[in-house]
Amino acid sequence: MATVVVFGGGGFLGRRLVDRLTADGRIEMRSMGFERLTVIAADVRDQASVAAAIREADAVVNAVSAYVEKGGVTFEAVHVRGAENVAREAAAARVARLVLVSGIGADPDSSSPYIRARGRGELLVRQAFPRATIVRPGAMFGPGDALFGTLAALARLLPALPLIGGGSTRLQPIFVEDVAEAISSILSDPGTVGRTYELAGPKVYTLQELVNITLQLMGKRRLLVPIPFAVAEVKARLFEFLPNPPLATGQVDLLKTDNVASGALPDVQDLGIQPKTIEEVIPTYIGPRAPGLR
Repeated sequence: MATVVVFGGGGFLGRRLVDRLTADGRIEMRSMGFERLTVIAADVRDQASVAAAIREADAVVNAVSAYVEKGGVTFEAVHVRGAENVAREAAAARVARLVLVSGIGADPDSSSPYIRARGRGELLVRQAFPRATIVRPGAMFGPGDALFGTLAALARLLPALPLIGGGSTRLQPIFVEDVAEAISSILSDPGTVGRTYELAGPKVYTLQELVNITLQLMGKRRLLVPIPFAVAEVKARLFEFLPNPPLATGQVDLLKTDNVASGALPDVQDLGIQPKTIEEVIPTYIGPRAPGLR
């Protein structure tokens, strides 16, 4: 039985990945009374805590993400230096496998601080741990997501919904469980070592199409108001003062360019996974018949 350390294991993707690995019997029990699962406090920004968490691990997954910069939680600290810390300590501990969760469109030369940090983090991970596997998911959806969940929450509260950048940005959303399954497959397949995967769903939509799908499922009609990116950025910065901001500057940055797979890299189907469509999944948690939604 292998020992897999998942940084960000309590996050939207991380907890699904932990559940899947535990179900597969691939996370070794260490302590805390959990069956096959140990919860360890670690901060990717702190090298010592990273080293302690990785000790005696067979594989490491870095699924830590931050859309909002607050205090010491900055894009540079998390996605660049944090990613480098994990990669360096994994190399020092002679860990067999390292998976970095990045994102479609990561670019070290981007003008966006968020997208640039993602790209720089990838480069530093490659330098510190050349055999690392990088996965770049598109916008992930599933119960508790920041995509359809946020749209539904806004539709319940507001008479009109903003269309950032006019709603023309193209996205290729992927079910979060499909991403978790992909990472699990990567960890068990030596042929994935050193590769970069773009993980996207089977269909491309505009942002406006996704808003319309959400409204249709909820049985609601709302006025759609185009919002320029500059205005959306200002609103996002104000929202970021809230404990749970409905919009962050990193998310606005991601909408400035199409968030779709390039087709130049291996994808989820190369891992033997047929990704689910949003039409199959989101009615289970968005709409009048979804549990707990009114």
